[in-house]
Amino acid sequence: MTPKTQIMVQTAVRLPLSTVWQSWTAPVHITGWNAASDDWHTPVAENELRAGGRFRYRMEARDGSAGFDFCGTYDSVLIEKQISCTLDDDRKVTVQFELRGDSTVITETFEAENLNSVELQRTGWQAILDNFKRYTESVFG
Repeated sequence: MTPKTQIMVQTAVRLPLSTVWQSWTAPVHITGWNAASDDWHTPVAENELRAGGRFRYRMEARDGSAGFDFCGTYDSVLIEKQISCTLDDDRKVTVQFELRGDSTVITETFEAENLNSVELQRTGWQAILDNFKRYTESVFG
């Protein structure tokens, strides 16, 4: 079996680790930042943050033309350090949180899927991460 292509995206949020973790994991905040562009949103987020727990983010076009559930199961959760999960399509995702100076660096590494180009996937995941940074710094900053 051929190993899946790994894609990495990263950002630095100018806030303490505990605040960034809260924004990343609390459904009330996930619905505020989880979109790659302004014409999409996440009206529903469910998050059972523990090994074996499930998450489901309902992602929809604001005009109602499209939508899908982004779901998976947590493989491990190290509070304020790392989250590893398996998406429902069997791709692995790891999210690392690291305090560097006065910023929290978030690094997401995920296995590429086969429908879209690696660059399109990187761009989309980076856009969501950039949106997370904007949202979190504006709400908590």
